[in-house]
Amino acid sequence: MNKRVRVRFAPSPTGPLHIGGVRTALYNYLFAKKHGGDFLLRIEDTDQGRFVPGAEQYIIDSLKWAGIMAVEGVGVGGPHAPYRQSERKEIYCKYAEKLVNEGNAYYAFDTTDELEQLRKELEQAKASNTSYSSHVRLRMKNSLTLSASEVQQKLAAGEPFVIRIKMPENEIVKATDLVREKIEVNTSTLDDKILFKSDGLPTYHLANVVDDHLMDISHVIRGEEWLPSLPLHVLLYRYLGWENTMPQFAHLPLLLKPDGKGKLSKRDGDRLGFPVFPLLWTDPSSGEQSSGYRESGYFPEAFVNMLAFLGWNSGTEQEIFSIDELAEYFSIEHVHKAGAKFDFDKAKWFNHQYLIRHNNEELAYDFEKILAQKGILVNFEYIVKVVSLVKERVNFVNEMWQQASFFFVAPESYDSEVIKKRWKDEVPTLIAEIKEVIRKIEVFTAESFKDTVHQFVEEKQANMGSIMNTLRLSLVGGSFGPDLPVIAEMIGKEEVVRRIDKALNTIK
Repeated sequence: MNKRVRVRFAPSPTGPLHIGGVRTALYNYLFAKKHGGDFLLRIEDTDQGRFVPGAEQYIIDSLKWAGIMAVEGVGVGGPHAPYRQSERKEIYCKYAEKLVNEGNAYYAFDTTDELEQLRKELEQAKASNTSYSSHVRLRMKNSLTLSASEVQQKLAAGEPFVIRIKMPENEIVKATDLVREKIEVNTSTLDDKILFKSDGLPTYHLANVVDDHLMDISHVIRGEEWLPSLPLHVLLYRYLGWENTMPQFAHLPLLLKPDGKGKLSKRDGDRLGFPVFPLLWTDPSSGEQSSGYRESGYFPEAFVNMLAFLGWNSGTEQEIFSIDELAEYFSIEHVHKAGAKFDFDKAKWFNHQYLIRHNNEELAYDFEKILAQKGILVNFEYIVKVVSLVKERVNFVNEMWQQASFFFVAPESYDSEVIKKRWKDEVPTLIAEIKEVIRKIEVFTAESFKDTVHQFVEEKQANMGSIMNTLRLSLVGGSFGPDLPVIAEMIGKEEVVRRIDKALNTIK
């Protein structure tokens, strides 16, 4: 690559950032990092009607949490500021007028009612193209059908207008996409898209082409939904005289529902119980909250690792990568053409892999906060020990309480299935007897507890499995947890005796 790699992520602040958008940002970031280039953050806020307060900051916070850091752009600054499109109106106006003056675009003064009437007529005629296109533009109220003086009068009077591209008729536009290779489209199938709106702001089509050129963007890596717009953008580069510096394009596959049938949406997450946003989002108008990966207990590294594999593979058997390793292996050639099915179980698997690799002290620090919320204050080293015993059994730190509550408080209830299977015949009597034997242990350790129980079982010729499982039921409330002698040593002899007493008096 001769030209310095410069890529951008350019979201619209129209709501919370979907994980598909985070993946687009991630691929741009990895590509830039791989080639020693620049990653920019630009905010495309020209659609003021859909602007949502707080959405821009949410985007910035989400990328920061994921470790996807821009070196230039909104919140960072840089030589091409401003990076919000709403602050660059005069720039776009100049280029829109250039397109009109050179005959590649035109003013259109059609009213909403006139456009609706056109659509109905085309539908009734069963036209193959029902949009404002080269087939109908000479029937409409625009600078192609009005005289120059009429156009000037309307502009002088402040009459609302838009600027549309003058799409060439029956021309094959050729483009190259780094994911999908060669693309050819006949312009007769395309409409005269609006480039400049009546509110004085450009549409995405004009703004992104102008900004990408002025900001020296070398590669446009964006979602598949923009692929149909590629011929239009190629024409704009040609009309503006920038064809030789046009960036290379790569359109990423969609993130699909778990069953592969359609694009992954918030509704899918709500229905199936997983987040589709990186952070918790509170709708500013309704107050409705949508869960986020951060608040659900995901490590940002696991979240990024999971996202990277949704539409790309490293070409190796390795699955766990740091963000630096992802950049080292990343290539557009290994981006898939087909959509990527979202697998929530795999997402949890990734988090589990990162959790078990985390330092026990780090995990204990997070678990300590959960314990404090429950009013439990204990020695930090004790928490570290508990974490080391249960981390393999959970996917998230916030699941540790479910697996480890018995290390801190006696069980409030007992598993009915275990009671039915184990708490019968002479077992309660034996448990009462072994309680007294345990009470007499002088040096209480996991080893002495284990030896005492084994000796008791041998003397009574009892069933070891039945006794051990019933003791576990008494201490933890069920048939789960780490090695029972370790649990016993952790909670101490007095608590072991107390819990056996409680079980004997509670379970009938």
